[in-house]
Amino acid sequence: VDNISTDKSQKICKEKYPDIKLIQNAENLGYCEGNNIGIRDAKGEYIVILNPDTQVESDWLDEFLDATKKYGDGLFQGKNVAVDNEKILRSTGNMIHLFGFGSARDKGVIDTEQLKDVEEINYASGTCLFTSATIMKKIGLFDPFLFLYHDDLDLGWRAACLNIKSFFVPSVKIKHVSSYSLQWSAKKFFWLERNRKYCLLTHYSLSTRKKMRLGLFVVDLLVFFFYLGKGMLKAKINADLEILKNRKIIQKRYTELEKIKTVPDKVLIEKFGDTVFIPEDVSNELTGKLFNRILGSITRYTKKRL
Repeated sequence: VDNISTDKSQKICKEKYPDIKLIQNAENLGYCEGNNIGIRDAKGEYIVILNPDTQVESDWLDEFLDATKKYGDGLFQGKNVAVDNEKILRSTGNMIHLFGFGSARDKGVIDTEQLKDVEEINYASGTCLFTSATIMKKIGLFDPFLFLYHDDLDLGWRAACLNIKSFFVPSVKIKHVSSYSLQWSAKKFFWLERNRKYCLLTHYSLSTRKKMRLGLFVVDLLVFFFYLGKGMLKAKINADLEILKNRKIIQKRYTELEKIKTVPDKVLIEKFGDTVFIPEDVSNELTGKLFNRILGSITRYTKKRL
């Protein structure tokens, strides 16, 4: 699926891979709806979401299929590593934080290859996500409202609410360039905050959010000052305004998801993390540690009251 790219990739794909079906969108529909168009058009038993800035090994699909047969239907991701240094991990499974942040486990850590077994995780990275067409249909595809960022977190959270598990498969190695299109720009900060709040408002029940009120308020202040320190305050304000502007859409989505939820919030929250990974190019080590220390304290306090 091509979201009206301008780098001649459409032409290259047609010339080099004439047997591959190329869907060319007339406009940029975002990561979510772009993938949904491909998923709806797919006729196979399994679905693979694979970023264009990745490299895979010859047996990667066989490994995913073996994991599916052993652990049952779910969402699966491999071991994401840096393309220029395979010893540097990008993700060994993604984690959801109580307050809606997403975090790649072991990002930037040297791979000691200690992880040998398939493990359950909070959600599978959208860098390379393997699942069945049946599961994707049951979950309900990607949420177009998100456009980009938090899309895989939202998908994994919805799956968990339906008791569909996500797994890390260490035998599958995905080399990832990780050259994010927006880097750490104001646009990226906007989408991350907007979509974090959207996930909180659509996935947690009203009773859970009431118990979390104090924690949500304090974390919002923490994020406010973090954005202020990064010179991204406008992005934070715009994200909050977007949430207010779309409150009817959010309420409708919340109602839809509450009707089909089979796993209570408290059960899911027990598996959520207390801290988040903050990349060095976003914040220095000292600021990151301080942010996580405060966030960890608020998280533990809030969890005790749920």
